[in-house]
Amino acid sequence: MQMAKMLCGVGLLILIVNHCLAEERSKWVTHEVESQHQQGETAIQVLVPDDLDRAKTYRVLYILPVEAGDGKHWGDAPAEVQKLNLANKHQLICVYPTFSALPWYADHPSDKRLQQETYFLRDVIPFVEQQYPVQTDRDGRLLVGFSKSGWGAWSLLLRHPKMFAAAAAWDAPLMEADRQKYGMAPIFGTDENFQNYRVDKLLRHRADQLQGQPRLVLAGYGNFRGPTQQIHALLEKLGIPHLYRDGPQRQHHWQSGWLAEAVELLHETSDQHACH
Repeated sequence: MQMAKMLCGVGLLILIVNHCLAEERSKWVTHEVESQHQQGETAIQVLVPDDLDRAKTYRVLYILPVEAGDGKHWGDAPAEVQKLNLANKHQLICVYPTFSALPWYADHPSDKRLQQETYFLRDVIPFVEQQYPVQTDRDGRLLVGFSKSGWGAWSLLLRHPKMFAAAAAWDAPLMEADRQKYGMAPIFGTDENFQNYRVDKLLRHRADQLQGQPRLVLAGYGNFRGPTQQIHALLEKLGIPHLYRDGPQRQHHWQSGWLAEAVELLHETSDQHACH
């Protein structure tokens, strides 16, 4: 085991790097993290292509979790990414960050240790871009998630369109306007704060900035076909280019088969090659 301490972004991170020998490939490297923006220890897991060339720079696929910590009630995202061989197939560096509380990818208005958006933007991304040979511009960052992390993928891109190239959501409550559902209330804190993250409102606000090549992917449904169809209709009404798949219906789970298609569709959103 190799250990390192460093400052990353505005939060102090203590990194403990597990099973990170240079000769190891096709394995996730786990960086255990302590951040002032999270309550307790979290982790940044990274999977690189087998033929990683540090003379090149790679795009990063951020796979966003739907549970706090290393919860696996809705499946094992890192295992699915590895099974699908996404890092090698698409020449991507895959990153799976964990969160100390249920991740809705928002900053609480008063709790300084419940700053999920800030943690991701100022701790996770800077660490990855300091430690790995990745593109450090918008075109180098892709987001994918389902359910609440599909919401997170879209809200992050819509709130920070200059930071992310594209975002894919699968089976997510993207039209949700009631913060009392799905464990949202403790994360968003107040209705006023929740309004700043509502995907439907953000789409209306950003419509003019989302013209041209599609940057949003709707990859199908499991439990949330209605909201998926509604957000598709809103995108059509606003004239926002996007890639849309109405099915097939799949189980609301990381291992139900939707992830491979979602990542394929992300690649269709850009003419950028996987590595440079």
